[in-house]
Amino acid sequence: MRLFGRKNGEDDSAERIAEFWRWWEGARPGLDAKVAAGGRDSLASLAETLAPAVSALHSGLVCEVAPGRNAAHALVVTAAGDAELRSLAHRWALAAPPADLVWEFHPSRQANPQAADLTLRAGDYEFGVGKLVLGLRVPRGAPRVDVSAYHPIFSELDDDTRLDAALLALDSVLGEDDVARWVGEITAVTFQPIDAVPAVHLPAVVADLASEFDGEQWVALEGKTARGRPLIAAARFPLRPVDHPLYDQHLAVTLPYAGRDGDKLPTGASVEALRDFEERLTRVAGDWVLAAHLSAEGHRIFHLYADPAGEVRRQVEELAATWGEGKARVDVAGDPAWSAVAAFIS
Repeated sequence: MRLFGRKNGEDDSAERIAEFWRWWEGARPGLDAKVAAGGRDSLASLAETLAPAVSALHSGLVCEVAPGRNAAHALVVTAAGDAELRSLAHRWALAAPPADLVWEFHPSRQANPQAADLTLRAGDYEFGVGKLVLGLRVPRGAPRVDVSAYHPIFSELDDDTRLDAALLALDSVLGEDDVARWVGEITAVTFQPIDAVPAVHLPAVVADLASEFDGEQWVALEGKTARGRPLIAAARFPLRPVDHPLYDQHLAVTLPYAGRDGDKLPTGASVEALRDFEERLTRVAGDWVLAAHLSAEGHRIFHLYADPAGEVRRQVEELAATWGEGKARVDVAGDPAWSAVAAFIS
């Protein structure tokens, strides 16, 4: 049974979030009673009560009750790796009531300082995170660490369950957002990798890797268009949607430039005009980020991602209207997974 749902196909996520928290206010006494009862059966009953309300937000969201950082319990409503739903989970958490001694609220699984002592469930089995070991590889110059995860119980599990177990354990050790941010390829293996280290050492490895990418960095790229024309681009590096979970509105600003070389790339005064436009673009107020820009076939496209609740769109459209080398165009669309810049995501 859906508690509250979509009307006429429109995006009513704000209303569904508000409905959830109205439901929570009424259900809270019963939920607290289940918490007070304690024990595994009461937690299972708690999850059964919460699941329909979370599914009404979106069927792809996953809810969990976990130990809190400051409260006794944390209600986690997570996109579970689905980039399309990450912004919804974060807006749900932003609308939450203030945390208290019993409940706090998170839009992703949090790292557990006592992860080594945790026992997690994988299918019909339970396994201790303390026995999980990892083979780690950091590709040269990459902002990611590739992981081969091994646990003695993995040989008892099928491939999908084994990978799910590895992901759940990594989330508990590092936190779901940092797994998305810093962990690249993940494989769950049935043999212990050479030079494996305990999984609880992963946060230290990631912290060392992250220190190499501190501050704003950009990378210059070259390529070909679908028609075989030369293309040049610049992209923020690293570029990850998880760093900006509320920026799910994509603005593509397309500027035709007059100065073109034989490959239709910008030249002469147009180079300076484009540089000046970009500098003015950086002064646009609000919550947004310039992800990348590319030039080819006589046009430069700036790819921006913004929080649609602000005034970024209006300001960008006003700025684009001042472009003097042809008619500028601003295309706007919802894109929570940042699919328009998928080629640049690192």
